[in-house]
Amino acid sequence: MSEPAATPPPADPASAHRRAIGIDVGGTGVKAAVVDLATGELVSPRIRQKTPQPATPTAVIEVIGAILDELAADGYLDAAMPAGVGLPGVVKDGRLLTAANIDRSWVGFAGREALEARLGRPVRLVNDADAAGLAEVAFGAAKAVAGTVLLLTIGTGIGSALLIDGTLLDSTEFGHVTFRRRDAEQWISGSARERRGIGWRRWAGEFSEFLALLEAWFWPDLIILGGGVSKEHAKYARWLKSRAPIVTARFLNTAGIIGAALAAGGDPAAPPD
Repeated sequence: MSEPAATPPPADPASAHRRAIGIDVGGTGVKAAVVDLATGELVSPRIRQKTPQPATPTAVIEVIGAILDELAADGYLDAAMPAGVGLPGVVKDGRLLTAANIDRSWVGFAGREALEARLGRPVRLVNDADAAGLAEVAFGAAKAVAGTVLLLTIGTGIGSALLIDGTLLDSTEFGHVTFRRRDAEQWISGSARERRGIGWRRWAGEFSEFLALLEAWFWPDLIILGGGVSKEHAKYARWLKSRAPIVTARFLNTAGIIGAALAAGGDPAAPPD
C-alpha cells in the first residue's frame, strides 16, 4: 500500500549521498520510503505492508525486501543508497538484545548481516523510538531545544527517546518500566487502551501518572508525543497533566522512517548499531 509522491528522482550519482532509505518495523505495519537527508522530506512513495505474524526475522526481512523491490522497480533506488531499519528493541552491534512487539527469535539474530544480504546494500539498525527522536531533533519539535527532551511513541507499544542538548541516549525503552505492577505499555499504550475499552479521558489520566513517574526521574524540559496515538491528540490533550510542556511530534507516524534514514546516512547524533 503506497501513498503518492513526486516523480522518481533523476539518476544523478552526485545526489546519492543526500538520500537514504528509511524503514520502520512496527507491531502492525512495516513502512519505508526514500528520504532527503538535507530536509527530512520523503522523496518516494511511503509504502506500507502488514507486519507478518509471527514477525520472525525471515518473514520481516522478506517484507522489507518486497517493499524495496517495489521502490527499485519504480526508479527510486540506486545501488549505493544505504538503508536504516528501526526495530522495536534494544540494538547493539547489529542485533536486537530485546524484542518488543516482534518475535523473540530476533534476540541475538544477526539482523544487520541478514538484511544486507537480502537488500544488497549497507544497512544500519536502530531502535525505532530512537529513530523518531533523531528525526525530531534534526527537523522537528526537538530541533535546537536545549536541555532534556523526552519523546514517547505511543501505538502498539510505547517507545522512548531521551535527548540531552540534542544528544541521544540510546535504547531507553521506558515503555517497559513497571507501572501499576506491569510493563507500562501493557496498560497504557494505544493498543492497550483499545483492548481495555477505556475512553480518552480515563486513558489520559492514567498516562499522566506515567508521565509523572518519568518526570520524577529525568526532569525533562519538553515532552514530545509521537506514534499513532499522537494523531488523536485533540481527543485527550485537555486531560493530560505534566510539569514540562507537551507537544506532538512534527512527523507523527513518519518520524521512524526519517530517523532510520538519518542513521543510515551517518547522522552524528545516531548511536552505533
